[in-house]
Amino acid sequence: MDKSMIEQIKNNPKYQELVSKRSSFALKLTIVMLVMYYAFILVIAFNKNLLGASLSGGVTTVGIPVGIIIIVVSFILTGIYTSRANGEFDDLTNAIKKDVAKGEK
Repeated sequence: MDKSMIEQIKNNPKYQELVSKRSSFALKLTIVMLVMYYAFILVIAFNKNLLGASLSGGVTTVGIPVGIIIIVVSFILTGIYTSRANGEFDDLTNAIKKDVAKGEK
């Protein structure tokens, strides 16, 4: 890939749209995950009794299902990102490739 092709890609409005949308979406998902994870850690640090409370008088505590929910949500967020990446982001990438192949901007 030569420098003129790189400049052509960088100047393509679809490329700028792709970078903007992808970055914005990734940032939103990252914030959701970080808020959830750090809230969990802060509860552990400052209110151990809340997550350590027994659910039914047995061994299982409130913290176990909360931890499982955090793990499941992380898988769901990964699936959401992958779905959008394989759809909208790939479509934009293919449009950019066509534009560059044609020599258009």
